[in-house]
Amino acid sequence: MRIHGLSRTACLTFAAAALVAAPASAKTISVSADTPDANEKLQEALIMAVSGDVVELGAGTWKLTDGLSLDVANVTIRGAGTDANGSILDFSDQQGAGEGLLVTSDDVLLTNFAVLNTKGDGIKSKGADRIVYHELRVEWTAGPKETNGAYGIYPVESTDVLIDSVFVRGASDAGIYVGQSKNIVVRDSFAIENVAGIEIENSYDADVHDNIAMRNTGGILVFDLPSLPMQGGHNVRVFDNIVKDNSTPNFAPKGNIVASVPTGTGVLVMANNNVEIFDNAFEDNGTANIMIVGYRYPYKDDKYQPLPRQIFVRDNAHGRAGFAPGFPGGAEMAAAMGGSIPPILWDGSGNAIVNDDVGVLSLNLPDVQTPQSEAKPSPVDLKDSAPAALPGIKLPASMEAKVQ
Repeated sequence: MRIHGLSRTACLTFAAAALVAAPASAKTISVSADTPDANEKLQEALIMAVSGDVVELGAGTWKLTDGLSLDVANVTIRGAGTDANGSILDFSDQQGAGEGLLVTSDDVLLTNFAVLNTKGDGIKSKGADRIVYHELRVEWTAGPKETNGAYGIYPVESTDVLIDSVFVRGASDAGIYVGQSKNIVVRDSFAIENVAGIEIENSYDADVHDNIAMRNTGGILVFDLPSLPMQGGHNVRVFDNIVKDNSTPNFAPKGNIVASVPTGTGVLVMANNNVEIFDNAFEDNGTANIMIVGYRYPYKDDKYQPLPRQIFVRDNAHGRAGFAPGFPGGAEMAAAMGGSIPPILWDGSGNAIVNDDVGVLSLNLPDVQTPQSEAKPSPVDLKDSAPAALPGIKLPASMEAKVQ
């Protein structure tokens, strides 16, 4: 188990060679929180930056009433740290319901600052290829509340996404969320007290490793949902993570898909294809360490595939689980089985191979339209030969250089 790089206070210096095609005119634009017009100066710096520039945030706290945006490619936003003495973008008095920072350009590095208490999402990027989120803190400081923003770190519709050494707490949907994207790495990060700690949704080719997901409602989610422009999520590896004590009651607003995630879920795979879950450490997840389910809601998308397929579970360490199942009838099942259900829960749809040496409970629901209330559970053994291993994700060298 490798868990490293979780420092939230380290301040990195990046040489010009680490930037992508930095022109000779590239410069550092320093912005201070101590000037009377600090808010305007910060947004002005993001507007005036050109390719290769570094927008450098001094130590201090910005009290922001409006969201920030960046639409210039190949720009770095670098702060002086993520703790109380670092660079803090505080949106407690934000007037609108938008995100704290929105990025819509390619080859951007976001590093070493904190975003607090946004009304909407913390940091969002859309259509931003080769984006790097590094050494960041996004937090709703009052703890889990339905009125918190939905997402902490939120890249969508992108190719080549690196999320490295971030801390997210309090998101009312997902702390770290990657949607409708390709070639993704989420590593060395800490997700605590969110509804979903880390979520990969409708995306292709992702590695989620060396993270800690704890005290969320659900630790790590791998979903594929209908009626989205990019579908057929596949090739996701979840490995070398610590997933423990995901016991926070679900505080998502009603109607959100994650509002249905049972409290006490470790890893949840829904309707995805080619997912490997291996070498993780699970402990104290009251519903299950691993759940594998189909999509059991009405939909009108003829192209959507609601079944989980080719889900492979192996070589995980399983601590206590299944002692407080958070789905209807779960408590009765646990009582009938001596106080807890097995650590791995499968609804019976699609196909899965489990080579962990622990119990597996199948709800025997091959028809994804069958309600859970009609489940007839029985322990099953899904052990079988291993499928071909998925290849690891390789990001462009320019992205990896930015976090060295």
